[in-house]
Amino acid sequence: MADYNNVLVAVDGSDESKIALNKALHLAKENNAALIIVHIIDTRTFATIEQYDRTIVSRAENYGQELLEQYKEEAKQAGINNVTTVIDFGSPKVKIPKDIAKRYHADLIITGATGLNAVERMLIGSVSEAIARQAKCDVLIVRS
Repeated sequence: MADYNNVLVAVDGSDESKIALNKALHLAKENNAALIIVHIIDTRTFATIEQYDRTIVSRAENYGQELLEQYKEEAKQAGINNVTTVIDFGSPKVKIPKDIAKRYHADLIITGATGLNAVERMLIGSVSEAIARQAKCDVLIVRS
């Protein structure tokens, strides 16, 4: 089995992303690896809504920040000292494998099989599937 130095986990607040986080905590600790916890705010989802409610993006950002702080604290309590949190805007299908994984030298990306956006999954395909296709490193897709 490979040794991992930089474990990246994608979270969106769903039950499966919480399971992915728990798997990432275990693997980061087991490998004495850095943990990068990532939340991407998919701005395409807000394009039409934002015309009517200008606060939607700031509320989504506040939610993401709170989620990341909570997960960072869980990582610290699990004994992982090297924890980075990242919040970004755009398409998680592109941002995670092509931008963030590269920027943080991730050698493992962990994601849940499904997340919060069931409509997009039906129409375009899942985020986890896109990450697995595009990533230059190992990808672990966890299921509930």
